[in-house]
Amino acid sequence: MQKILAIAWLTWKAALRFRLFLVIAVLLLAAVVGLPLVLKDDGTARGFTQILITYTLSVITALLGLSTLWLSCGTLARDIEECQIQVVATKPVARWQIWLGKWLGIVSLNATLLVLSGACVYGLLQWRATRLPAAEQEILRTQVLVARGVARPPDYNAEIDARTEQLLEERLKETHIANADLPEVRRQLREQVKAVYQLVPPQYTREWQINLGFAKNFLRGQPLQLRVKFNTAQIGLSGTFVGQWRVGEPGTANVWYSGPMSLSPNAYHEFEIPPDLFDSRGVLTIDFLNANNTTLLFPIEDGMAVLYPEGGFTLNFARGLGILFCWMALLAAIGLASASFLSFPVATFASLALLVVVFSSGTLSDAVANGTVTGVNEETGTAGHFIADFVLIPAFQGMVAVINVVKNFSPIDSLSTGRAISWGELGAAFGQIVLLFGGVISVIGISLFARRELATAQGNQ
Repeated sequence: MQKILAIAWLTWKAALRFRLFLVIAVLLLAAVVGLPLVLKDDGTARGFTQILITYTLSVITALLGLSTLWLSCGTLARDIEECQIQVVATKPVARWQIWLGKWLGIVSLNATLLVLSGACVYGLLQWRATRLPAAEQEILRTQVLVARGVARPPDYNAEIDARTEQLLEERLKETHIANADLPEVRRQLREQVKAVYQLVPPQYTREWQINLGFAKNFLRGQPLQLRVKFNTAQIGLSGTFVGQWRVGEPGTANVWYSGPMSLSPNAYHEFEIPPDLFDSRGVLTIDFLNANNTTLLFPIEDGMAVLYPEGGFTLNFARGLGILFCWMALLAAIGLASASFLSFPVATFASLALLVVVFSSGTLSDAVANGTVTGVNEETGTAGHFIADFVLIPAFQGMVAVINVVKNFSPIDSLSTGRAISWGELGAAFGQIVLLFGGVISVIGISLFARRELATAQGNQ
């Protein structure tokens, strides 16, 4: 371990010598302090705070991510190209110790910068909150600067998939469908089945039953919030739509009525409901009356959720920074693995190209959903097919599966909306992002570095 720590300290010295640490620290502080001066919000303290958290943490993640890739690629590749690595490699230090020492130096550098910038964001939020009126402070304490747990309706995906396969079998008995068209037909049938669980026709009532689980034991006397989102089934409609909510135990007096509420589509809405409306099993029954002349659609994924108080903002914010740290640790492993067998420019390009693929995961997901890389014809509504689909689509499926695992651990949205990040979620992020994916990449990088001929590297002339 002493040898690994020595390499880590040399990595720190290199970052300080090239002014990287100071430059990134100044940029992070400028982003944290400067963003509040240029951000535009909806005029409320809640809106400004949510935007501030989102943009500052996004900028911090972007700056640290780019600097991590740059440093991790440069610290190893440049040492090899300039023949400096030979001075270390000739000493009684194993190749894997050199690799891990550089990784440890980079992640400790990231940890320092993340703590510094995170403390500035936290201090700015607390300072701004104390300067607001009492009513606005109460809103922040209950809806934003808090850790709220989330309870959702049951997951119907298994039922939807089973019903989709049943309808597909019936369709195949009636009509011949080419194998190339099966993915598109399956997708269309699934959307039809899924609509049954999402649509609320005009003048109809939709019911949700949400089990609060173990949380019911400490929610007595605590007000809850409903977080809803809906779309219009008819494309092009705008404006607001009227609905009425009824929450409580059916057939009892323990019921709350909202009265007519005017809500806009394609946006999240949060409103408070009185405490103790769930039954003895912890099940909260929610009814929505669509009082409009058009059908409304509540997405299964995020159309309905119940938010309840679970903890304080300070620990929640620290856990969020912990997940961002896991991302940086993975990026450091990717950069070092690239530099283990590539030159500095090529390693940097390859690492950035991988980031582009991650940010393009929506395009990859569409290709997987459509079963082709050619997209869907807007006139016919059907997907074309290409011979490369047989190779690219399975590859895209694997890439999307890996990317989604990493992207699912996104603390920024949770922090900006006051949702809780549990210790279990942080542990899962560390296990999957750092230990699993980072570990696999590290083993590959160390293996490549151990087999690389360092003596053949030519210095700059």
